[in-house]
Amino acid sequence: MSSCDYEDCSEKAENISRLSPEGYLVSTGNKAYSFREAYKRFHYCETHHELLMNNVWNRVRKTDDKDDDHVAPTAI
Repeated sequence: MSSCDYEDCSEKAENISRLSPEGYLVSTGNKAYSFREAYKRFHYCETHHELLMNNVWNRVRKTDDKDDDHVAPTAI
């Protein structure tokens, strides 16, 4: 089993996500025919996965700062 991709965490990863530790989708840079192929995979322990999801949904629900060029998780 992989370890958590969150900075300075060595716990065993229990969740796989397409969201980076910063909460964004990161392209693989390869020609992709599906969502699975288009974005990198990250591994998270239960604690950091919950923290990541809370941070992402809080950011998505805010009405300000929508001018960045990152794709929202709800856009896919």
